[in-house]
Amino acid sequence: MRAAVIRFPGSNCDQDCHFVLREFGFDTDFLWHKETSAAGYDLIVLPGGFSYGDYLRCGAIARFSPVMKSIVEQASKGVLVLGICNGFQILCESGLLPGALIRNRDLHFICEHVSLRVENVANPFLSASRIGRVLRVPIAHGEGNFTADAETLRALNAEGRVLVRYCDEAGRVTPEANPNGAAENIAGICNAQRNVFGLMPHPERACDGALLSTDGRAIFESLVATLGKSRAA
Repeated sequence: MRAAVIRFPGSNCDQDCHFVLREFGFDTDFLWHKETSAAGYDLIVLPGGFSYGDYLRCGAIARFSPVMKSIVEQASKGVLVLGICNGFQILCESGLLPGALIRNRDLHFICEHVSLRVENVANPFLSASRIGRVLRVPIAHGEGNFTADAETLRALNAEGRVLVRYCDEAGRVTPEANPNGAAENIAGICNAQRNVFGLMPHPERACDGALLSTDGRAIFESLVATLGKSRAA
């Protein structure tokens, strides 16, 4: 299995993603944002951070990086693409995912562990998990408030494209469990083809007991299981 971690000016979670992917058996490369090809990989990861200093809007400049044209092309061919935090913002800015990420409800940067409820497992990113499972994963963002128009939200729900929602420890989706004001407590969504997934929480920071949670492994275990079945077929 081959994976690429994209590096933009201001990325700061690239090393974390690279380390975890290697731990899960991926032959992993760093790709600088000026590269013009992202071909040849089974998985492309856009990590968290502050690409281009978050000028204009988070991810707004990164979407014009040369490598993004190739990532869009690879996604159209079915290659798996995972965007975490700033990576999610870039996926929305580039049109690979709908909606937008805006300032947190309270206008503060938030860095804490949250609970996520798994909403759908019919996808490569959570196939090894189960619906209703509660994951404890950290967030670290100032603009994680997912928003979309009513028609887009209806489509995301009707098509099962909301993959994780913020919830309490018992799995209840409540306003109090929503850390940033995201519409319908949405923490992560996928595209219609289910090969592009963006989420604000950081699963790569929840893969070791020393980091107070191993629940992020659910995503990487699912990716390994999916790609393993694909190769066997």
